[in-house]
Amino acid sequence: MQIARGLVALRERCGLTQVQVAAKAGVSGTTVSRYEMWQDRARIRWATVKALADACEATEAEREALVRIARQQPEGWWLGNSAVPEWMDPLVSFEQAAGYEHVYANTVVPGLLQTRAYATAIHQASELRISHDRVEAMVEARMQRQEVLHREEQALHLWVVLDEAALRRTVGDGEVMREQLSHLHGMAQRPNIDVQVLPFSAGAHAAGSGHFVILGRDDERDPLNSMAVVYIEMRNRGLYLDLADDVSGYKLTFDYLRSQASDTSVSLQTVAEVRQELTP
Repeated sequence: MQIARGLVALRERCGLTQVQVAAKAGVSGTTVSRYEMWQDRARIRWATVKALADACEATEAEREALVRIARQQPEGWWLGNSAVPEWMDPLVSFEQAAGYEHVYANTVVPGLLQTRAYATAIHQASELRISHDRVEAMVEARMQRQEVLHREEQALHLWVVLDEAALRRTVGDGEVMREQLSHLHGMAQRPNIDVQVLPFSAGAHAAGSGHFVILGRDDERDPLNSMAVVYIEMRNRGLYLDLADDVSGYKLTFDYLRSQASDTSVSLQTVAEVRQELTP
């Protein structure tokens, strides 16, 4: 899916048709079409990906990112390169294709629910020695990601288990946090968003390994069109797991977390109380 999305974006950027790309890459038009259809489970050859990217005048970083994905081993794959544009971020691809996203967040509010000021403070703290323009670009990309929550048709269903620590950790300053908690409280009342707070009083819990995201889509009419992947965020890169045992294990962990967390109504009250504590 990520290869398909990248190749389509590159081709559209250079203004070529599939037939023109096929001619430049020395492959058939059918091959170009097949590589741009992520549902196709046929074998992907990295050399063909490279040829198609070159035909679309990709930069070296863009081409190598796509080739690296094509050559990854099945036990999990990595992508991390600051030179690669945000539109090639696999997380964006998965969120656009997914029907649901389940998140356990143990230190900060998840990206899909962050305000601009909160996201800016997060990037300024975690991305050392980068320019103001780069921070702004990263924040804008995060804001654009949030559009999946507002789609007119089949908006993404987001379910978050948020550790109480994320509510009480001051990011930016008091004003930034008050705005963030107000935004979180409002978003949590949308029909496609559920937020549960995991209170300190819950003690030890199932997610000892920390923050993770489960993205999926269920299609009973066409099982091949279903998807499920686990995303684990790390510094400057992400780890994606899609083996059945890995995905089922994280789904079970998320179920345990939901059972340990406060229900949604109590969680809303907790968010409001923490915000009130920050009011001068």
